[in-house]
Amino acid sequence: MAVTLHKGDLPEGLSFGASVAVDTETMGLNPERDQLCVVQLSAGDGNAHIVQLDRGTYSAPNLRALMGNPDVLKIFHFARFDVAMIQRYLGVVTAPVYCTKVASKLVRTYTDRHGLKDLVKELANVDLSKQQQSSDWGAHDLTEAQLAYAASDVLYLHEVKAVLDGMLQREGRMELAKACFAFLPVRAALDLAGWAEEDIFAH
Repeated sequence: MAVTLHKGDLPEGLSFGASVAVDTETMGLNPERDQLCVVQLSAGDGNAHIVQLDRGTYSAPNLRALMGNPDVLKIFHFARFDVAMIQRYLGVVTAPVYCTKVASKLVRTYTDRHGLKDLVKELANVDLSKQQQSSDWGAHDLTEAQLAYAASDVLYLHEVKAVLDGMLQREGRMELAKACFAFLPVRAALDLAGWAEEDIFAH
């Protein structure tokens, strides 16, 4: 495994192929208050690229182009939050997307444990450490432990997606999943616009 840190943006010409696993690290869970600090990516090849963003400017044109590229599938776990943060701070609507958390809820109906740690443990037989989850991602210099943690959140998403796709096909829920994934950028926009808690489809 190789973990590469990039300051400010992805390098020109870096390709992730047809799909890229993506995650974010922020100062908290409130998009209006807590800034986006890090975006980590993997092509599913065992390597991770960590982008430490220039907070306050958030230019990152190469990263923005990748997030908005219609020919590259972006694989997330809990895409609703990450897509909202990317939209809020990088100013780009991330699409198309795949969410392993949504897929898990659609097919792993035998459990209520849909967190990334549980999902990777069951489907990829890897025990993730969550020790750095609440660390200071706004620090000027990220530690080796932080970089390793950030990388672990994307390194196994392709493998998990492959297993979930098989389960979705088996249970006849692939089309339903695709419709949910297509709606996620809209769900993120609703969160940012003030409808995070209210179900506008309710009576």
